[in-house]
Amino acid sequence: MSVGLATYGLAVVAGGLSTLSPCVLPLIPILVASAVSAHRYGAFALALGLAVSFTVLGVLLASVGSSLGISEGGIRMAGALLLLVFAIVLLSDRLQLRFAQWASNVSSSGQTALAGFSFGGLHGQALLGLLLGLVWTPCVGPTLGATITLASQGESLGQVMFTMALFGIGAGIPLVLLGLVSRPVMTRIRGKLFAVGKRGKQLLGIALLAIGIAILTGADKRFEAWALDHAPAWLIDLTTSI
Repeated sequence: MSVGLATYGLAVVAGGLSTLSPCVLPLIPILVASAVSAHRYGAFALALGLAVSFTVLGVLLASVGSSLGISEGGIRMAGALLLLVFAIVLLSDRLQLRFAQWASNVSSSGQTALAGFSFGGLHGQALLGLLLGLVWTPCVGPTLGATITLASQGESLGQVMFTMALFGIGAGIPLVLLGLVSRPVMTRIRGKLFAVGKRGKQLLGIALLAIGIAILTGADKRFEAWALDHAPAWLIDLTTSI
C-alpha cells in the first residue's frame, strides 16, 4: 500500500481524535487555559510542541522496520495485522475502556511530574507540548499506533515524516480551537467532544479494518493500479512528489 491522499487524511483525523481520548480530554481545558494565560499565543505554542513531539516519535518508530532489514512484504503483512488489532480496539467500547484505564495509570506519573515545573511564555508552552507528547503516548496508543503503521508503509522517509507531521497537526488543532474560546465554553462543550471522539473513533476503526483487509487480500494494490490508470496527471504528481 503506497501512502497517498487517503492516508494523509486519515493521519489528520487520527491526530484530532487522539486528543479526545478519555485520559487526555479532561486535562485539555486546564492546559489550554494555562497556555492562554501564559501568552496570547500560548495555545499555538502548546499545539506546535505537541505536533513536533508526535512527529519525531512517530518517525522513529515507523523507521524501526526498515532499519531492522525487514522486507517490504513483511512490513505490509505486519502492518495489516496491526491495523486490524487497532481497528478492533477502536470499535469496542469495552476494549477502549480497559485501554484507557491502563493508559491513565501509566501516564499519570508523568503528568504529576510535569505539574511541578513552570512553563511560562511561548518557549515554555512549546516545551510543555513536547513533553506532553511523550507523556500522552500511552493514552493515544490506538490512533498513534495506527498512524505509525500507515506511515511505515511509505516508500520514502519523506512520506513517513509528512504522514506523522499531519498526525501531529491534527492533534494540535483541538488545542488551537479551544484556545480561541473562553473557559466556560470549553467546560460546556467537553461532553459533546467526548461524543464526537467516540463516534469518530468508530468510523476510524471501520476505515482501518477495511484497509487491513485490503492489504491482506492484495486489494489495495489492485485499487492503486486502477487509480493510477484513471487519476488525472496533476493528482498523481502531487501524491508522488512527497
